[in-house]
Amino acid sequence: MELRHPQLLEQALTHSSWAHEHPELAASDNERLEFLGDAVIELVAAETLYRHDADAGEGALTLRRAALVSTGALAAAARRIQLGRYLRVGHGVDNAGGRDLDSLLANAMEAVFGAIYLDRGLRAAAAAFTRLAVTTDAGGNHKGRLQELTQSEGAGVPRYEVAATSGPSHRRNYRVEVWVGKERLGEGEGSTLRSAEQAAASRALDARTRAD
Repeated sequence: MELRHPQLLEQALTHSSWAHEHPELAASDNERLEFLGDAVIELVAAETLYRHDADAGEGALTLRRAALVSTGALAAAARRIQLGRYLRVGHGVDNAGGRDLDSLLANAMEAVFGAIYLDRGLRAAAAAFTRLAVTTDAGGNHKGRLQELTQSEGAGVPRYEVAATSGPSHRRNYRVEVWVGKERLGEGEGSTLRSAEQAAASRALDARTRAD
């Protein structure tokens, strides 16, 4: 997305350490945009969940929003677009590996959303959020990939429901279904909830691939 005012993006990518090392340039760091972007992302995530997960209650929506806008999720999104390469950071921060710190990347991601909001408005920020597909899984696993796909299609965030459990307590087996809205995407089994959810997401991805 190209901004009408590229100086906003330049500010969003400027860490305070770089600004302090270059006082002669009187450059603004990204902290004010980070403050604004934090609020923008919270609103966009809340609206996305509200529109596409009509059956969820307030408590569930709050937890899912927290996962979507967490430091880990925002940092993962920043890494997917290689945001760290473009950050202006001070020598000390750079030498210490600051370009790949979760906290620094997440803050920069918030600043970028603040810049998009100021330049193009809330709808553009919402569209960017969907395209970036900020996920709750930073490792690019089946659940993360499925969420990226469903969000990019505007369908919302997948939810996982336990359909059945079996076996003794020391050898429990779980069967989990994955849904988006009222559409059942697939199911999977595993000895833990996490593995069953991953299996369900994998089946859903396979089904989408065959359908395409």
